[in-house]
Amino acid sequence: MKNFDQQELEKFTQLANQWWDPNGKFKPLHLINPLRSDYINKKINVCGKSVLDVGCGGGILSESLARKGAKVTGIDLSEGPLKVAQIRNEKVNLDIDYKKISTNQLVDSGEKFDVIACLEMLEHVPDPSEIVSDCEKLLKKNGHIFFSTINRNLKSFVFAILGAEYILNILPQGTHDFEKLIKPSELRNYIDESGLYFEEIRGMSYLPFFDIAELTDDPSVNYIIHARKK
Repeated sequence: MKNFDQQELEKFTQLANQWWDPNGKFKPLHLINPLRSDYINKKINVCGKSVLDVGCGGGILSESLARKGAKVTGIDLSEGPLKVAQIRNEKVNLDIDYKKISTNQLVDSGEKFDVIACLEMLEHVPDPSEIVSDCEKLLKKNGHIFFSTINRNLKSFVFAILGAEYILNILPQGTHDFEKLIKPSELRNYIDESGLYFEEIRGMSYLPFFDIAELTDDPSVNYIIHARKK
């Protein structure tokens, strides 16, 4: 079974032309991106490192990591956002290679990376545990890996879905399916089962009225996990 949801791919393709509008549908992603990229770079200096961005979309994270000196490979199966990323990189000319390829296909290629980022992607696939397992295979020994997603509970439903998508309209309606959200304990199990070593979990908070994003100790809605391969 192919580990992707065609409706999810089409959904993001339809929004492709809005990826790089900092005040558009992906405004929250633009605001939290410096937080994510700085967190990754604090844990492992990416300058000179090979970095894989899984589910790169329009390339927002890929570009910020490349600007920190990383050699980035961005992969996605949504043609629209990937094309947007490729066209933008022709202009900014950073060390980024965008590919339409799945994680299991990349595993078959034998390529491995120093750092892997799989951010805001796991909640959009049928089997997130398979993605985590593939990422472990793609990571070099002593490599660092980062997963971020949304918790599944009443608070996350109220803030991340009801509030963000239907009341404040800061995300497109239908961006997230509550049943696909992932509890930290579930993601931790996927990490442990893959053979990766859990390092840390942090919450990520976004205050839309103030355009403030910050790391917290509360993973009840958005959270990011850092793990390693020993």
